[in-house]
Amino acid sequence: MDTIFALASAQGKAGVAVIRLSGHLAHSAAAALTRDTLPARGMRVRALFATDGSILDEGLVLTFQAPASFTGEDVAELQVHGSMASVNAVMRSLGDTEGLRLAEPGEFTRRALENGKMDLTQVEGLADLIDAETEAQRKQAQTILAGELGSLAERWRRDLIRAASLLEAVIDFADEEVPTDVTPEVRSLVTGVMADVQREADGVRIAERIRSGFEVAIVGLPNAGKSTLLNALAGRDAAITSEYAGTTRDVIEVRMDLEGLPVTLLDTAGLRETEDHVESLGIELAIKRAEAADLRVFLTEDPMSLGVSVRDGDIQVLPKADLRDDIKGGISGKTGKGLDQLISDISRILGGRATSYGIATRERHRISLNNAQEALGAAMSVLESGPDLYDIAAEELRTAIRALEALVGRIGVEDLLDEIFASFCLGK
Repeated sequence: MDTIFALASAQGKAGVAVIRLSGHLAHSAAAALTRDTLPARGMRVRALFATDGSILDEGLVLTFQAPASFTGEDVAELQVHGSMASVNAVMRSLGDTEGLRLAEPGEFTRRALENGKMDLTQVEGLADLIDAETEAQRKQAQTILAGELGSLAERWRRDLIRAASLLEAVIDFADEEVPTDVTPEVRSLVTGVMADVQREADGVRIAERIRSGFEVAIVGLPNAGKSTLLNALAGRDAAITSEYAGTTRDVIEVRMDLEGLPVTLLDTAGLRETEDHVESLGIELAIKRAEAADLRVFLTEDPMSLGVSVRDGDIQVLPKADLRDDIKGGISGKTGKGLDQLISDISRILGGRATSYGIATRERHRISLNNAQEALGAAMSVLESGPDLYDIAAEELRTAIRALEALVGRIGVEDLLDEIFASFCLGK
């Protein structure tokens, strides 16, 4: 492969900038910059020189020898002063070095995948960790990056290979007397994997919400104080408020971190009958987004009258508590009354749901798990028909194994790689 280089730290002025090189020329290119011999693995503080002999900068040079590196190749990292001028000068010098080229987005991580340093789920976990905004997202991404989903899939794969080999042994020796009935062991192995796979598939939706964010819709009649409440929760004027009903025509979204969970609050149009065409479009959108939301906060005395389905866990509060002193269980975005309790209730409900998620976090994972589960169900059905159909049962198990191999990126995911790595920065 070509030797690649890129800035691995953020663009802009900083105390230190990290420039990464990977490939068979990484060490020699770093040695040429320092005009010194570098160890195959180690660190040195060295001056970096331009081709004309002038000093570019002085920094820490680290070398990693294949395969004990992030990419599995020879790697060098240059930790230089983080001024844009210093970084640009070093990058220009590397760009002028024969055999080196600028890395494409995610190319370092892609090489780690291709060299067996990571599986595809770990790559996705790394992308999620880079994008993590809340503590729950960080923990989830770290679990995936640590390889737990890949390890789980590998254990399932071993069990299914064992089950398939037992069936194939019976097929191979069909003309001889087989001393042991393999059906009980095969059944035990397959049912165990099926239970695990189903549990992970069921938890994907919640896991996706932790990764992308829960949606909480604020629903009520016009002029019920929805926008004022949104602004109070956001701590800023995110939505226009006025004393006139029907001010909100579109869905206003505000992203928040509620006790470590990513939450997007939705301020929706007030729900009522109207002849205003534009307002009616806003109401239709409000109902659609509210129905799709993970949780609804109803600002009304009668949620059933709003035309949005009320589900278990939804929250009802009485609006404009600042105008009525005798109200209990009310809320006011103007005075803040009931605000802490509402935040606590939202966090408690969504936090309770978050405890049910598994390790699988993406729709791609769910599809692979469902494909495996379908094949396993077919294998169990024909297994009960006896040894005459063992060859079909074994093939269904092989189909399930291939689905798990696709989950971790061993087969059938080439068309996904460009899309996945496009989200990475150049230095990762």
